[in-house]
Amino acid sequence: MKTWTVHTKPGAAPQLVLEGFSLGAAVFGGVWLLTQRAWIPSVLLLCAQLTAGLLLPPPLRMPAGLLLGWIGGVFGRDMVRWSLQRRGFVLAHVVAASSEDLAFGRILTARPDLIEALPA
Repeated sequence: MKTWTVHTKPGAAPQLVLEGFSLGAAVFGGVWLLTQRAWIPSVLLLCAQLTAGLLLPPPLRMPAGLLLGWIGGVFGRDMVRWSLQRRGFVLAHVVAASSEDLAFGRILTARPDLIEALPA
């Protein structure tokens, strides 16, 4: 069973964010955050990666890159939640389901008023 947090905003479709480690954020870092529309954390992580790659001596580049990847993986989804909060979304529910579609179905069953905000 996986767990999603559900974020709502009046007039917008609910956003689901999976809990736990993000392999995509660990491997792709700031680029993954860009795909999640987490602009500020994306720029900060990309700048940290670029700075580590350019300013650190060669023996420290690999450990720094691994550390930044680990930080992205552990905190990537939290950065997405923070970005949603900055855009006016509020944490409304926590849903457990085996897939995102089932989680979305469960939240719409529990909160039928959210159906009106879905795009046609």
